[in-house]
Amino acid sequence: MPEDSRSFDLVVYGATGYVGALTAAHLAAHAPPGTRIALAGRSREKLAAVRARLPGGREWPLLAADATDPASLAALATATRSVVTTVGPYSRHGLPLVEACARAGTHYADLTGEVLFVREAIDRVDAVARKTGARIVHACGYDSVPSDLAVLLLHERATADGAGGLGDVRLVATARGGLSGGTIDSIRVQVDTMRRDPAARRLAADPFALSPDRAAEPDVPQPPDAGRPARTTDGRWTAPFLMAAFNTRIVRRSNALQGFAYGRTLRYAEVMGAGRGPLGAAAAVGITGGLFAFLTAMAVPPARALLDRVLPAPGTGPTATARERGWFRMAVDAGTESGARYHAEIRGRGDPGYAATAVMLGQSGLALALDGERLPDRAGSLTPATALGTVLVDRLRTAGHIYEVAPV
Repeated sequence: MPEDSRSFDLVVYGATGYVGALTAAHLAAHAPPGTRIALAGRSREKLAAVRARLPGGREWPLLAADATDPASLAALATATRSVVTTVGPYSRHGLPLVEACARAGTHYADLTGEVLFVREAIDRVDAVARKTGARIVHACGYDSVPSDLAVLLLHERATADGAGGLGDVRLVATARGGLSGGTIDSIRVQVDTMRRDPAARRLAADPFALSPDRAAEPDVPQPPDAGRPARTTDGRWTAPFLMAAFNTRIVRRSNALQGFAYGRTLRYAEVMGAGRGPLGAAAAVGITGGLFAFLTAMAVPPARALLDRVLPAPGTGPTATARERGWFRMAVDAGTESGARYHAEIRGRGDPGYAATAVMLGQSGLALALDGERLPDRAGSLTPATALGTVLVDRLRTAGHIYEVAPV
């Protein structure tokens, strides 16, 4: 379908949900005048209530669509140039919309942090989307935009300097933020799947689980996704980062989709920063133990039942005050094949998983809808770096996020 025959530039699917409403509010405040935006979800009444709270008195159209009704998703996909969706867990609700967008040649962005869902979506729609020209872009929030774009920028700077491909790259994440019920539910579903299915456990443990061609991956051992607390050479203590097992696979897929442009010696790792000195050491031990206890409890039904009593329910999340007080920082150190070293800083204000994620998803949707001629010439099942590249970097800088790269 020609793009000019579509009724909308961008549809927010799941606009009545916690992050969906935040994304709609960001777009209401920051989308360029004349951008044709609609809100979609199961309940027109709830959509109308979300619309009424948007800044600027937006009169955006409301579309009824349901993940259990393929016809409604097909109608949504053919009516718009691009879709952003916050309806998760994606492994439970996401595939029908991915398939509808791939068939319709409609660009798509989501917030998934689920390795198993992304792998299944790749296998189902990549070939179809390449034929129709659809960009299917997963992980367009805190998971995994800062990680993916940081490594892209490091690669571009090293290439411009003639420093060769990237070798050891490590991201240290620090943040202040909370958890929503939707995030917990996504973790719950993936843990349950891996508990039941040994093949799913093996896939999730594979550092190249999202590779477009597993056999073509370089025979380079990758750092573990988690380990004991450790101390860096400059005295910082680190602990395992919850999303490392997802973000690292997105970055490695970006490298492979670009013909291993970052380098065939890339070894990419992510950890959580815990501070310096005795307090940093104690924090690292606490983070490590807490993460292990949380994941263990999620996998054991009796412990899960107790944990579910205190975890946020789906549709809930940090308060407005908590979101405003949040922040995130990614410090990324990289070495190259020539021995040169670079440092990247990615940071922003607002709870990373929600306030900042709404910015990332909203700007990803606008890039897909409005910046087509400036985007990388690719279609299929993509990543933020390969689908949106430095266009998204520029948009996020304009929105107040910091993306910096410099030689060391």
